[in-house]
Amino acid sequence: MALLVRDDVPLAPLTTLELGGRARHLVEATDDATFIDAVRWADARGVPVFVLGGGSNVVVGDAGFDGLVIRVATRGFQFDDGGAGETLVTAAAGEPWDALVAETVARGLAGLECLSGIPGLAGATPIQNVGAYGQEVAETIRGVRVFDRHSAALETLAPDACAFAYRDSAFRRAPERWLVLGVTFALRTDGAPTLRYRELADALAGTATLAQTRDTVIALRRRKSMVLDASDPNRRSVGSFFTNPIVDAAVADALASRAVAEGLVSRPDDVPRWPAGPGHTKLSAGWLIERAGISKGLRRGPVGVSSAHALALVHHGGGTTAALISLAREVRAAVQSRFGITLTPEPIFVGITI
Repeated sequence: MALLVRDDVPLAPLTTLELGGRARHLVEATDDATFIDAVRWADARGVPVFVLGGGSNVVVGDAGFDGLVIRVATRGFQFDDGGAGETLVTAAAGEPWDALVAETVARGLAGLECLSGIPGLAGATPIQNVGAYGQEVAETIRGVRVFDRHSAALETLAPDACAFAYRDSAFRRAPERWLVLGVTFALRTDGAPTLRYRELADALAGTATLAQTRDTVIALRRRKSMVLDASDPNRRSVGSFFTNPIVDAAVADALASRAVAEGLVSRPDDVPRWPAGPGHTKLSAGWLIERAGISKGLRRGPVGVSSAHALALVHHGGGTTAALISLAREVRAAVQSRFGITLTPEPIFVGITI
């Protein structure tokens, strides 16, 4: 079957921000063969490629993308006995993430329940090393099936080869090399939910089932406008726009002491922070943003800060990507000026820099 390549396709409707220009070319890949053929089509013509999933973690520039956008639409998942109390769950890259999580919870499989309610597709999770409420996909990924554009070969990468880090991976650092076709997770059969995140544990107030954990995570996310909801005025966003900064423990301690001295908190322990490996501490980007004077609900014309969570930048309609980026720079500059900490953006940027 001939490859169906569409020209001059609007990208804004394919993203949760509803911002951005047009794609010079676009292919919808409903199977792996089409996915790979599309890349070969682009490579033969010297055309750059961008792979688009659910559009929930991407910011497209107003000029669009002067190349081929491959929209991932592969579907399907299967469950296999992994032995030693594990079940292997293999999902196609285009499988909707939350539907997959719901299915694993319904089957009594532990390991993804805290990642409930996250928009997007399964294939994006290893790229971003998606995480929330005390879990990251890196903890359960057993293998990632890819097409290597350098060798033109299909292979399955083990977790070590994925080089996972906080909201990062080898796939994100070298987006031109690998196409993620599928992901295999190793989940605990009849396992208990992960309740290491304080907000979640407090909300559950004791032991909980996987289903109760999933429901509570979704409720917590909904209160922060972090689930897709057509009726939510904060709905046009990419979720968290910045990652939580990881700093030297001494820097975090100094910040906490300063916060007490300046009356921002009563005690150093009131500054939200978490261990992040030897000698390092993770800070709350949302807390830093608000204490830097950027309030929830701030408006800059058609864009603004979510009224539910300071970490989300939102598009209220009729805006431009340029306006959103201007606001992002304002937020980052405020935190840098107030605390000396530079926030790192979380989404993928297409045709723009911040």
